[in-house]
Amino acid sequence: MQKLLIKALKNIGDQSRIIEYRRVPGGDINESYYVRSQKHTYFIKCKKHPPQKFFQLEALGLEKIRKTNSIATPQIYGIGERDGYGYLMMEWIHGKKTGQTGEWLGRGLAEMHKHKGPGFGFQEDNYIGLLPQKNSYISSWIDYYREFRLEPQITLAVQKELLPTSTQKKLDKILTHLDQWLPKDCIPSLLHGDLWGGNWLPGYNGKPYLIDPAIFYGHHEFEIAFTELFGGFPSNFYESYQEVFPLSPNYEERKALYQLFYLLVHLNLFGISYLSSIENIVTRYVG
Repeated sequence: MQKLLIKALKNIGDQSRIIEYRRVPGGDINESYYVRSQKHTYFIKCKKHPPQKFFQLEALGLEKIRKTNSIATPQIYGIGERDGYGYLMMEWIHGKKTGQTGEWLGRGLAEMHKHKGPGFGFQEDNYIGLLPQKNSYISSWIDYYREFRLEPQITLAVQKELLPTSTQKKLDKILTHLDQWLPKDCIPSLLHGDLWGGNWLPGYNGKPYLIDPAIFYGHHEFEIAFTELFGGFPSNFYESYQEVFPLSPNYEERKALYQLFYLLVHLNLFGISYLSSIENIVTRYVG
């Protein structure tokens, strides 16, 4: 691993000696390292035989968010490969939350969501975790959510034999009647796409940074629904978000339907423990 880290630094022009490196927590998918050279400090994540364009797409998402000038992301230093390992080099972010961190996070995310795309979707396929996500630009949010988000996850869960037949039938009903609950006239907002509490962190003076995106353009309430699924967001995050980009009065009615997608993702990634939550949602909407 040290040889990979040395090569990574040399590829970005840092020829100085590595003073310290250590493995740090960085999720279940990649190996992550804190690396301090004589010149700079880095965060480097790597994976053996990563999926095609895995780190390139992550970097693209971070850069897309950065260019909105709404909320911070770590600076990207380099992407490369050595001995079958792909890697992504980024700025090392370290800090503690302050009383204003949640407010800044909410306002920044709301401003990011105001950036409108050419349609619902994205120009590149990408990943959520290790699961591939197909993308394209289409004009209907309802069709996009059905065809590019829910249906692929349902199909995968069926292939893995994780969904009982009765639940499959109820999910089919939901797919058929999405227009009963989802808006027909929302704007395609730039979304992080995988925004749970572990995918943002505080930097210097509590400044919030977004990490590990799975970006696309979609209904902004879809993103907010996921932030409520597993917690990890301060109460003033929601207050400040609504001051900038208010949620509709119908948000609570469709929140669980948006959370359904992420529960299906977790079912496919982590197994049957998420099935009961999925069944509770489908029963709520179609009996």
